[in-house]
Amino acid sequence: MNFIPATFVFALSASTALIVALAPLPLHAAGMLPETSVVIVNESDGEASINVKNTDAKPALMFTSLTGIPGDDETLLIVTPPVARVEPGETQLVRFLLQTHQPLRTQRLRRVIFEGIPPKNKEPGIRVNMNVRQNLPVLIHPKGLAQDDQPWKRLKWSAGADTLRVRNDSPYVVRMAASVQLLPSTATVELPRPYVLPGETVDVALPVAARGTTRAGWRLRPDRCLATSTW
Repeated sequence: MNFIPATFVFALSASTALIVALAPLPLHAAGMLPETSVVIVNESDGEASINVKNTDAKPALMFTSLTGIPGDDETLLIVTPPVARVEPGETQLVRFLLQTHQPLRTQRLRRVIFEGIPPKNKEPGIRVNMNVRQNLPVLIHPKGLAQDDQPWKRLKWSAGADTLRVRNDSPYVVRMAASVQLLPSTATVELPRPYVLPGETVDVALPVAARGTTRAGWRLRPDRCLATSTW
């Protein structure tokens, strides 16, 4: 069993405070561990599944929910079961059922959240229960679209006097770290999100150190690879 210290601050007057340290509180963590870091749903299959393991020493209720992304919250998937009791060390199969009214033309991105809720502890005393959430990307792949393990190579980068622009004209969702390192200045800019959607153009301000450079480059870190290029 893990413990966390707990302190409370009591105001005695406008200028005086008393800090009281309490005994450590027992900390319980319910851990749901997915077998993969991303869920891929192929339109040609109509569904996908993933195993999630309860790594805690106690049974837990696993709640599974789907969320959209900014600008795209259309309901494309149904998850089942949304709630399941998972015994210690056991796994639960979660299915993702695709429901679309028309064929997909581009990849679509969603997020799935797995949260384990442990049973209430009836033992006397104050305890802290910590619920651990797993938040994974869900990639929906259109039927007939070729697989591409390096979609970041399709991004088009350009730089103005004070702006860096990245454009994704491809039908692929490009997932990567949000930090982009510029060369030769080695300055770093932060993209607003760790992905660029199909057809999306993103503009970010260039750091002062990188402005006015006649020749520059970019270095980004996709999910599984480091790529470099120049413009």
